[in-house]
Amino acid sequence: MSSPLADRIRPDTLDDIVGQKHLLGEGKPLRRIIESGEIPNLIFYGPSGVGKTTLATYIARKTNKTLKKLNGTTASTADIRAVVEELNTFSGMSGILLYLDEIQYFNKKQQQTLLEFIEDGRITLIASTTENPYFYVYNAILSRSTVFEFKPVEAQELEGAVRRAVRIISQERQLEINITDEAVKCIATSCGGDVRKSLNAVELCVISAPEEDGVKTIGVELASELSQKSAFRYDRDGDEHYDIISAYQKSMRGSDVDAALHYLARLLKADDLPSACRRLMVCACEDVGLAYPQIIPIVKACVDIAQAVGLPEARLPLADAVILVCLAPKSNSGHDAIAAAMADVEAGKAGPIPRTLQNKHFDGADNSTPGQFYRYPHEYPDHFIPQQYLPDVLKDARYYNYGDNKNEQAFKGYWDKIKGKYGLQ
Repeated sequence: MSSPLADRIRPDTLDDIVGQKHLLGEGKPLRRIIESGEIPNLIFYGPSGVGKTTLATYIARKTNKTLKKLNGTTASTADIRAVVEELNTFSGMSGILLYLDEIQYFNKKQQQTLLEFIEDGRITLIASTTENPYFYVYNAILSRSTVFEFKPVEAQELEGAVRRAVRIISQERQLEINITDEAVKCIATSCGGDVRKSLNAVELCVISAPEEDGVKTIGVELASELSQKSAFRYDRDGDEHYDIISAYQKSMRGSDVDAALHYLARLLKADDLPSACRRLMVCACEDVGLAYPQIIPIVKACVDIAQAVGLPEARLPLADAVILVCLAPKSNSGHDAIAAAMADVEAGKAGPIPRTLQNKHFDGADNSTPGQFYRYPHEYPDHFIPQQYLPDVLKDARYYNYGDNKNEQAFKGYWDKIKGKYGLQ
């Protein structure tokens, strides 16, 4: 069985590597490190299929160290010990370069096993991870390594990889293969910045393409059919999940209807209805809030409908709600007010509840001024009477500030008029 196409077309030079020009372009730090030949411990962080393994393999070929590969999903502590034991053999005399893929799946003990050896240089570690290393990699490993972030590859750069893949398959099979420009662009665009997916799509297209007179032709329809299923990148437990829901809410907060609908579509494509609903409700309360308080029950009703009908119909009430949140006036005064109040509580600023507000109607014998002295606001003009509600330690605290929107300014005008009668601000 032949190896995957992605393995068969590994680049021979740094310039052959697709994408990551922010790391591997002329004069960039990682390129200078690799060209120096003095390879430190490295951690490559980024989504799958963007060149982490490719670059690690290239570096291994350019060193005189013995290459060992482990995968965090399958390797055990015994596998690490086996690598360490080779340090005392002839093959390990010049040191070992250990490529550890998916390091985030190694537990703390497994990562600690490597510490002594990467610290004294006998093992050079190149680790890769699709998750944020600052959350998943042991601090002692991080402090001895340099982290480089890999990014999805731009479609324009992927086009070159697609054409190169077609040439290599054509040479391997001794077969003429024609691929249209539209098909190349379709594959490059549809694979979400993932080089491996684009190469897999090319291979599938070659297998599926009709052959006539010894020539296979790949058109845009075939390319679209075989690559569209590879386009979506989503992991409910990974960075991509949190990036999408963050972008979803920030787009609504920023009143960008089209962007918010785009991220909603990505959540629905991944069948992540709970995240789409939860962030929508949070945004209605946090970012629209008192500027248009009627939006809160409206959004809740849309979410209830979406959960009742399920996907795919759920997209309709959710789209309505997302558009409404985007177009509504914005205010985060409620968010800021509760955040300020929580900060005081968490700092221990509380104190006894004023006697007038306590839920009791009797006094001890030691109380020289018995009585609760609570004044019922509805018995007074405008249903308001000044009295202390906050504990003594916080009696002058101010948490809420009126937003500058029409709704809250109307409230402000109302209360300024009433409180002004008592000399209150």
